[in-house]
Amino acid sequence: MTSPIIHHVSVINRDRYVTFDFYHKLLGLEFLLKTVNQDEIEMIHLFFGDKAGRPGTEFSVFEMPSAPEKQFGTNSLERTVFAVPSEASLEFWLARFEAFDVFNCEIEQYQGRKYLHFEDRDGIQLALTPLRSGDPSQQAPHQSAGIPLEHAILGIDSFQCRVRYADASARAFIKMHDLQKIETYEHNDHQVTVLGRNHVLFGQQLHLIEDRNRDIEQEGIGSVQHIALNAVTRDYLLKVEEMILNINFRYSGIKQRDFFESLYYREPNNLLIEVATEQTNFVKLPGETEDYDAIPLFLPDFLEDRRSYIENRIKRQ
Repeated sequence: MTSPIIHHVSVINRDRYVTFDFYHKLLGLEFLLKTVNQDEIEMIHLFFGDKAGRPGTEFSVFEMPSAPEKQFGTNSLERTVFAVPSEASLEFWLARFEAFDVFNCEIEQYQGRKYLHFEDRDGIQLALTPLRSGDPSQQAPHQSAGIPLEHAILGIDSFQCRVRYADASARAFIKMHDLQKIETYEHNDHQVTVLGRNHVLFGQQLHLIEDRNRDIEQEGIGSVQHIALNAVTRDYLLKVEEMILNINFRYSGIKQRDFFESLYYREPNNLLIEVATEQTNFVKLPGETEDYDAIPLFLPDFLEDRRSYIENRIKRQ
């Protein structure tokens, strides 16, 4: 399998049921896992992706009902762009969004390509664009009622960050993650630096929008909490850890997440970056995925002896 640059994206929403309905039922993503945040075990954590739960297709959501609303600004992880099979797919999704009252900006030209920008129910910024690289027939999207496979979301095409000092972020991403500067372009009076690499899943890219005018974003409902970049092997993860220690970035140490290993660090514009191993282990538990409450809660082995406490604490009142 071609490896991705972007392993997954994790965002903050208000309500588990609204999240489940939007990403699984409306967008048609496979529901991979219902679990908790291993660092805050009273917080629901939901995973979506393709049928295989492959890195490069994964999108996860933390439920934080009492969090404040996001205050838009710079130094932010801003928008996830998903790949769909074709330009005709954008027309299908525009009609579906209108039918389900999803906020969108209709089909636009951006970076010489067609995009459909939209938001989820909590203001998470998203977009769709035709597949940049690869054969749609070789992908494994979830087969969903009402969404033909020829228009199904395939995975993550790219991710947009808004930062005060794009060159600082670009240098760190290039050095630590073997990326290359592909191009720069102007958009809405901001210079955008595009990073990527040859022969990656979906032709994935990172876009760094330089914005020195806005205040720093205040994280909350509607924010991207972190993006995870892909570590092809554990040795790669250890190499990144060594570089972090040499640069003296703030970081978490390596964590065993049961379904992968990862570490977290803050890059020069204070964006939270996870680096996660490509060898994922999503084991779907039996349950009817159209009924959220019927889906069993997955817990890693080290939390099993606390299952009763956790299930009681996360129970919806």
